[in-house]
Amino acid sequence: MPFILDGYNLLRALQKIDAYADLTEVELCRCLAEFLRVVNDRGRIVFDGIGPPDKRELLNIRGLDVSFSGPDSDADSVIERKIEQNTAPRRLVVVSSDRRLRAAAARRKAASMPVDVFWSALCKTLSRDAQKISEPREKREGITERQAEAWMDYFDLDM
Repeated sequence: MPFILDGYNLLRALQKIDAYADLTEVELCRCLAEFLRVVNDRGRIVFDGIGPPDKRELLNIRGLDVSFSGPDSDADSVIERKIEQNTAPRRLVVVSSDRRLRAAAARRKAASMPVDVFWSALCKTLSRDAQKISEPREKREGITERQAEAWMDYFDLDM
């Protein structure tokens, strides 16, 4: 399911939490891209305004399309158009706590999710993915005495 995210709605909600008070647009987008990689999906995040003068860090994020509404529009209007123009709206997930966008999603039978619910799901998903990474037994338990002796002999070291 492709995601459409209300950029500043999500970012400002997160910045109210002490742990994310200094979160930037770039850091948020990288985190979103990691989530999208894990769930094997794609997304678009739309921010209000024209964005920072140097957008290089935002434009090279794999799996996440980052855009700005421009000076004459707002992110909500852009997202509403994206919902209306989508050829498979039932596959969309609109992430915003804004009633206007949640209503637009409901009109097209797209799923919508408030930012706090989405962020909780994102954190849980990324946490599970991090636990999947398996480490070799030797890293946790160390090597056997016999293996240690073999390495000591190999490097011609005395115990």
